[in-house]
Amino acid sequence: MKKEPVFIFGAGGHAVACIEVLEAEGKFRILGLVGRKEEVGRKVSGYSVVGTDKNLPALLKKTRNLVMAIGQIKTPAPRARLFLEALSLGAKFPVVRSPFSRISPRAVIGAGTIVMHGVVVQAGAVVGRNCILNSCCLVEHGVQIGDHCHVSTGAILNGDVVIGSGSFVGSGAVLQEGVRLKDDSLVPMGQMVRRPR
Repeated sequence: MKKEPVFIFGAGGHAVACIEVLEAEGKFRILGLVGRKEEVGRKVSGYSVVGTDKNLPALLKKTRNLVMAIGQIKTPAPRARLFLEALSLGAKFPVVRSPFSRISPRAVIGAGTIVMHGVVVQAGAVVGRNCILNSCCLVEHGVQIGDHCHVSTGAILNGDVVIGSGSFVGSGAVLQEGVRLKDDSLVPMGQMVRRPR
């Protein structure tokens, strides 16, 4: 199978994890990374940082495929802004799925979302664009996740949970079935979130 060329947008710690998933999936050939000015010329997991976001118009002539690998802990703003800017330049953001994840064929995953190792996404779940489903999280039936969200390692979203756009769910957090979170919500690591009664 011929691999599609792709650039990775971001050159930090999250990029290292994304590279592992891309290599395991085996669908893409990594041409290099797009990072900050001071990162250009460095190597990340054996791949060179070949430019910055200012170089995107030229890089997108080689391939329109980008994988968003800028992490999201404090705020989704940089990740969301760069995603939308790249789209306006004609970039395409494929869905990246670890072969060690389990995604129901009845689930919907939005463009630019990465599904890391050990993730389970159940039937009827709808995940927005440019999201991170981090290692070993569980997205149960009927869950809805807005754009630009990060569901961290080992988090559990029980049935019919709704997560507003730009939200962050910390590692090991557990959301009771039917919980609804507004846009830009922050759920700390390990927190139990119960539905109001």
